[in-house]
Amino acid sequence: MLAHVFGYEREWPDQDLIGFSKEFDAPLTLAAYRSGVFPMPLASAPGDMGWWSPKQRGVLPLTALKVSRSLRRSATRYTTSVDQAFAAVVRRCADPAREGGWIDRDVVEVFTQLHAAGFVHSVEVWDDQDVLVGGLYGVSVGGLFAGESMFHDPERGRDASKVALVRLIEELAAGVPRHRLGLDRLLDVQWVTEHLASLGAVEVSRTRYLERLDRVLDAPGPRWPSPAQSRRAVELSALPAQLEGEHTTRGEHVA
Repeated sequence: MLAHVFGYEREWPDQDLIGFSKEFDAPLTLAAYRSGVFPMPLASAPGDMGWWSPKQRGVLPLTALKVSRSLRRSATRYTTSVDQAFAAVVRRCADPAREGGWIDRDVVEVFTQLHAAGFVHSVEVWDDQDVLVGGLYGVSVGGLFAGESMFHDPERGRDASKVALVRLIEELAAGVPRHRLGLDRLLDVQWVTEHLASLGAVEVSRTRYLERLDRVLDAPGPRWPSPAQSRRAVELSALPAQLEGEHTTRGEHVA
């Protein structure tokens, strides 16, 4: 059920940033995601945490993932895992040299606590020399997965962040009938960038997002594999998405 820690949508300002606070900890952050809100520090106000709920929210329908031929070729070069190197993934995502970097020490601490509590998961991508070359992490509550950040090694990890996304979608879709994916799963990507749009991400209104969130929060969540048993190649044949060159009808719609 949708929480209302930040009040009701009708009370929010007509902008993406709906509030800010000095307080920032794991319980408040988890409650925020249940409210359709996520944290991101305010560059203009050091020490304050910004709380965001974009008017146009980015989501990636699981059946809409675009898997190109080049991505399929890249996927054969890598092995993936779940929660085997969470700290390393966050550290790479938080690299201060990255353009637009926003993940500070407080964010790392809070998300590490949520990871220990089972609410945050990472997906890792390894090359044939067992070097971490890509990954992502995000918040998992019921049927919601809120993606926070992803990275790839520009020298060794071509398409590695995309491969991490493929593995994530495999985990989210596992055991869910195709016709239930739009009802029981919601992959939140916050804002649609050109990169995410190329992978199938679309925008929905804030109101529509909150309606969908309210449905999925009470859905059974993914059965995340144990880290020790999670390492494998991606299984493209198991994806609910349409691969480039195939001509099947997709079953999930976003309105």
